[in-house]
Amino acid sequence: MNAPHDTKSRPGAFRLYGPQFQTSPAELYRQMRAQYGPVAPVLLEGDVPAWLVIGYRELHHVLSHPEVFARSSRRWNAWDLIPENWPLRPMVMRTPTVLFAEGEEHRRRAGAISDALAGADQHEVRQYATQAADRLIDGFCTASKADLRASYAARLPAVVLGRLYGLDQERADVLAEAMTTMVDGGPDAVRAQQFLLKTMGELVAARRRRPGNDVVSRMINHPAALRDEELIPDLVVVLGGGHQPTTEWLGNTLRLMLTDDRFAASLTGARRSVREALTEVLWEDTPTQNYLGRYAARDVELGGQLIRTGDLLLLGLAGANSDPRINSGPDAQGWGNQAYLSFSHGEHRCPYPAQELAEIIVTAGVEVLLDRLPDVELAVGADELRWRPSPWMRGLVALPVVFTPVPPLGGQ
Repeated sequence: MNAPHDTKSRPGAFRLYGPQFQTSPAELYRQMRAQYGPVAPVLLEGDVPAWLVIGYRELHHVLSHPEVFARSSRRWNAWDLIPENWPLRPMVMRTPTVLFAEGEEHRRRAGAISDALAGADQHEVRQYATQAADRLIDGFCTASKADLRASYAARLPAVVLGRLYGLDQERADVLAEAMTTMVDGGPDAVRAQQFLLKTMGELVAARRRRPGNDVVSRMINHPAALRDEELIPDLVVVLGGGHQPTTEWLGNTLRLMLTDDRFAASLTGARRSVREALTEVLWEDTPTQNYLGRYAARDVELGGQLIRTGDLLLLGLAGANSDPRINSGPDAQGWGNQAYLSFSHGEHRCPYPAQELAEIIVTAGVEVLLDRLPDVELAVGADELRWRPSPWMRGLVALPVVFTPVPPLGGQ
């Protein structure tokens, strides 16, 4: 029998990197289904083997049974293949974060995060998100063009999350840039992670000396009594989990509204269409398309494949959302349906308060932009837009637009 991580035993495995995956992952998911069904063998950067779960029911099953599909990467059977400088190492390395915790430890730490986020006043967050959106638009509205990815979609979540952490806009921007570098999995990913941990450690020390009304202080003072070695990495997790998907949710929604005639009415201020666009993006172009991961606690059959103890399973959120058994496409889907797996499922899913805060930020970002720049349109053809080189996040490299210049509001 071949070893679990013998790449020769998977000659038809799909590579989750390279131009085809970046440009048309939906086509790759269709090919995977045709060849393997709902669970497909894949290769990560460096031809590291894994399984990608793209069936909706199969992924729901994985996420519902942590006793079989466990979270801790200490179970992985392929660590001997992983060099110290592997670009995806920050996504799997055995750090003491809530992401890799299991059982009671996970419930304790996840509870502290959820409570700290729930402590934010949603009315104040909505008001601040609107003001922050206006300030960012003021920075480019007197020109006739802008890159909405760099100048707006990537910055608005960072500014609002920075406020929730008690940071000023400049420091929030720096942390957001480091988080993007880490998640993209390039040569500087490990260094970016180290910078984030160092910076968050300094922030925790400052809040211990002088607490405030912010997420960091609430986590420090939570009854869970988190130690610094738990607090610091968990705060990096919360920041990344908040910034990256929210940025791409906002950018992908703007892209949809600027390229799809069904949403043209939104450009004249139809609020219902904005909400429908947010939901459609989660089904059809979900920001977190794949996620690392789960590790088989024992040999198990899943979707017609034999998964060996210690095998890595990737959560194919985008693939599962597009599973033709439950989603027949935009024209047939009811966009009030929120059964998407974009926020995962089960005990490790994105906390409900985080989902609510992300929706507040994205809704404000879309509505304020369309109010301020009602004739905004793409500066290039839709087919000229390029996607980020990340197997995990689905988002644009740039979103260039043109519009009629308007005066800044100021005074916000």
